[in-house]
Amino acid sequence: MLRLALLLVMMNAGLFGCTTNRVSTVEFLNPGTVLPNGFPFSEAVRVDDTLYLSGMVGIKPGTTELVPGGIEAESRRTMENIRMTLEAHGSSMDDVVKCTVMLADISEWSAFNEIYKTYFNDRYPARSALGANGLALGARIEVECIAVVKHD
Repeated sequence: MLRLALLLVMMNAGLFGCTTNRVSTVEFLNPGTVLPNGFPFSEAVRVDDTLYLSGMVGIKPGTTELVPGGIEAESRRTMENIRMTLEAHGSSMDDVVKCTVMLADISEWSAFNEIYKTYFNDRYPARSALGANGLALGARIEVECIAVVKHD
């Protein structure tokens, strides 16, 4: 076991000549597409070909006002906000590989799922879902995503 651990450490350290000396590019993206400026976090961060979106809630773009209508309306607006943010950075819903879903009430999971699945073409990202004891702005739903940006 110790020998295996040492081997893995040596491989990760590049002691077998397998290093690439590659430096990642990191971009902090705050175009104001969905989230208004002034928050202490980025709307998205691109690291090489991976796009990390901050958690999105069902706000009207450019405001901090949640859409009225409960879980269904907030879910739809949240997913639209994600779509808009991805497209603003050269990506799309087809490029999403992982989502984390936070629900103010886990019993609304099914209602969210009905809307969520309409945003994907039977190729669903990996996903985690959890109930939360309060979300930003009093939202019912918050979703964060990771996408892989394709190059032409």
